Amino acid sequence: MNWSGKTVWVTGASSGIGKATAHAWVKKGARLILSSRKRDALEESMADWTDEERDRSCILELDLADSPSLPEKVQTAISWNGQIDVMVHCGGISQRSLAIETDLSVDRKVMEVDYFGTVALTKALLPHFVDRKQGHFVVVTSLMGLFSSPLRSGYCGAKHALHGFFEALRAEHHSDKIGITMVCPGFIRTQISLNAVVGDGSQQGTMDEKTGAGMSPEDCAKRLIRAVERNKPEVLIGNSEIAGAYLKRFFPNVLRKVMRKAAVT
Repeated sequence: MNWSGKTVWVTGASSGIGKATAHAWVKKGARLILSSRKRDALEESMADWTDEERDRSCILELDLADSPSLPEKVQTAISWNGQIDVMVHCGGISQRSLAIETDLSVDRKVMEVDYFGTVALTKALLPHFVDRKQGHFVVVTSLMGLFSSPLRSGYCGAKHALHGFFEALRAEHHSDKIGITMVCPGFIRTQISLNAVVGDGSQQGTMDEKTGAGMSPEDCAKRLIRAVERNKPEVLIGNSEIAGAYLKRFFPNVLRKVMRKAAVT
């Protein structure tokens, strides 16, 4: 696919999958809007870009926890180049704690960022896609949006909710030629477990073994973009852990037994 002249907007672009995805798309010739809460981190993520790549990119700070501010951010993004072609929802936080030990405020925080912020940004951009009769939402959820693991109750709840919302949106706007690709990564070598919140809202601060040994963000980004180019409704990205999605579909009780015994952190 020729991405020259296309505008791709990536949230969570300062690290991990978002950073790798923005980098991969700019190398394909797309125009990039990079968003996260921290401008300095976004600038650092562009440090190795060429001058030409920087010239067709811009930084737009936003906070997914601040839903009322997002419609204005959408207008700013559209005004930069007159159009948005692909919206990549990659921003979010994770959670690592037993449900019984997790304060409800932590569940609300995860839901506010991972679900409501993403939905608010989508609703603000949706009329632009409908008017143009084109546009593509790329929603980076997780395998945890398809099945659940211990210590991630709040995170799983938010990711499952994203699947529910976007499958409904897909049906409602099929005739408007709006694409939706649900991206379900497994263990990707990012800072997700280091930054995950625990029961009292503080950060976990440790890297779990499986995430540390996971697929690189760069390989994940390549598979993500390939799925968008093929207009796939859903893509599973990872190694052996993606088998959990098939167990959930065909042998759900086997998966439940596996999850009870899983060594998770």
